[in-house]
Amino acid sequence: MMAVMCLMTANAQKTVVSQSNQNVFDSVEQMPEFPGGMSALIDFLSSNIKYPEDAIKQNVGGRVMVMFVVETDGSITNVRVARAVFPSLDTEAIRVVKSMPNWKPGKEKGRVVRVNYTLPVVFSIKK
Repeated sequence: MMAVMCLMTANAQKTVVSQSNQNVFDSVEQMPEFPGGMSALIDFLSSNIKYPEDAIKQNVGGRVMVMFVVETDGSITNVRVARAVFPSLDTEAIRVVKSMPNWKPGKEKGRVVRVNYTLPVVFSIKK
């Protein structure tokens, strides 16, 4: 039996990175949220991730750290692997993150802002 688990984390730093003439925050007063919250995100990932065959055959699992920007309109951009595990697992984590629906954007001082987000996607083979 295969299991795909997901945990969510948000970077806790106050660093601001300049990109596309708008700051991208690492931490804000109101962090972005997947529609329906964390349980809906876990359900989305669980039902959309396809465990790669080569990783199953080699009994490979682990936590792929995926970073992305939640834009002011809730769209997901700049998806990248922050910590790789195995090529096909990394590729699958990116594919699923790119397929997510728009999020509720983050807010700082009452205004909608761009926010960096880190999402660990855990691949685990359970027998």
